[in-house]
Amino acid sequence: MYSQENGLYIAHSENGPISIVGKMANRHGLIAGATGTGKTVTLQVMAETFCQAGVPCFMADMKGDLSGISQAGKLSGFIEKRKDEFGVPNPDFQACPVRFFDVFGEQGHPIRSTISGMGPQLLARLMGLNETQTGILNIVFRIADERGLLLLDLKDLRSMLDYVSKNAAQYTTTYGNIAAQSVGAIQRSLLELENQGANLFFGEPEFDIFDLLQTEGGKGIMNVLAADKLMMQPKLYSTFLLWLMSSLYSQLPEVGDMEKPKLVFFFDEAHMLFDDTPKALTDKIEQVIRLIRSKGVGIYFISQSPTDIPENILGQLGNRVQHALRAYTPKDQKAVKTAADTFRANPKFKTDEAIMNLETGEALVSFLDEKGAPCVVERAKILFPLSQIGAISESQRAEIINRSSIKGKYDKAIDRESAFEQLIAEAEAALAEQEDDEEEVVETKKKGSVRAEKQESSNNGMFGKIGKAVLTAVTSAVASIVGSYISNSVSGKKSRTTTKSAASKVAKSAASAATRTITREITRGVLGTKK
Repeated sequence: MYSQENGLYIAHSENGPISIVGKMANRHGLIAGATGTGKTVTLQVMAETFCQAGVPCFMADMKGDLSGISQAGKLSGFIEKRKDEFGVPNPDFQACPVRFFDVFGEQGHPIRSTISGMGPQLLARLMGLNETQTGILNIVFRIADERGLLLLDLKDLRSMLDYVSKNAAQYTTTYGNIAAQSVGAIQRSLLELENQGANLFFGEPEFDIFDLLQTEGGKGIMNVLAADKLMMQPKLYSTFLLWLMSSLYSQLPEVGDMEKPKLVFFFDEAHMLFDDTPKALTDKIEQVIRLIRSKGVGIYFISQSPTDIPENILGQLGNRVQHALRAYTPKDQKAVKTAADTFRANPKFKTDEAIMNLETGEALVSFLDEKGAPCVVERAKILFPLSQIGAISESQRAEIINRSSIKGKYDKAIDRESAFEQLIAEAEAALAEQEDDEEEVVETKKKGSVRAEKQESSNNGMFGKIGKAVLTAVTSAVASIVGSYISNSVSGKKSRTTTKSAASKVAKSAASAATRTITREITRGVLGTKK
């Protein structure tokens, strides 16, 4: 279906084929329309047309329907009716090379990002943090960078939050107040995120966005994200795609306008990207969309109404396909009017009336011309896919995954040393140092006690004997005095003077004996002589 002359053939009007000019395909686009009007088939047609042109694509598969792009289509009554009208009398039904991905690793190759790779701004959006909590999260990232601590998974971030909270006093003067309540709120948001399965997304090996830019047999590989489960967590879904888009922007080199894009990125349910998004982040998204086209990437939003897209971003979407919209209420009528006003008017019909009367598979189409100006809007029928319409079986999906050239590259998670392990090691080292200090104090006390005991023992050894000798001598002297006094008192033979004289002699004798004992014990204690 691809032709260098006619561009990327997408639709057919009464005036003939309508194609996207290859070098304008990176100017982004929009596929809009109410549920059931044919948006998914239009996405599939555009994707497989890019595929045949050698342009890889990335797309989210909400219901499993896009998995059919991996199988060749078949002739049906619908195609039989349209093939001659489209100038394709003998459709060459064919499959596209496909890689299946899944954030949860269940229906495709896992896709992971590190906490650092996601960054504080996107994480804050993902967790629904307020301005104060976002500020603290920025502080945590800054401290981790300064300390050389890697933030790879949720437990790293949780450990880092705990560390900053416990050491808030030393960082407050540099970064401002770090309230324990705010840290606690972030921790609770992390727990909720983990319960949603985000722990499977954060970690290593981190996804290499260059794996999205590959071809096979001259065809661009279709990278299909299984999003049926991911859609249950809208914030996780939209933040994940925003991260992927930002990664492409930051890592791809500048190439300017090419003959065809390096990659086309389809963002289904695009309204989720902008719901409850702070203005600062919306401005960032606008900047990425405006500049990423110079990296050779085209972004195509899929949503029910153009009003789902902020006006500044909507103005950058040059290639547009608008399916039917219903206008049952004043609000719906306003949406139809807005959608009509985004097209370059065609004098043959009223655009707002045409939007409400389009059939399934029919759309208003306006692509950029060679000079980058929007073409006049045309009412057209979207081309039928050459690949299978509808989901494939589980066995077919498993077979495609098993024969993928990147099988095994992301399948097994890696948990290398990062902030969690480093902070635990620091805590253990600090505890060990504290225990060593305590042991040293105990040992010092013990040594002092031993010295005291030795001193006491020494005293008891040498001076104890001296004291004993003195005590014995004094006791003997006292006993002699008392005995002599009693004897004299009884006999009455000696006078009090005589008694005093005897007592004096006994005392002198005792003193002399004590002196000899003290001298002998000191000599033994100092010189170590024996008896």
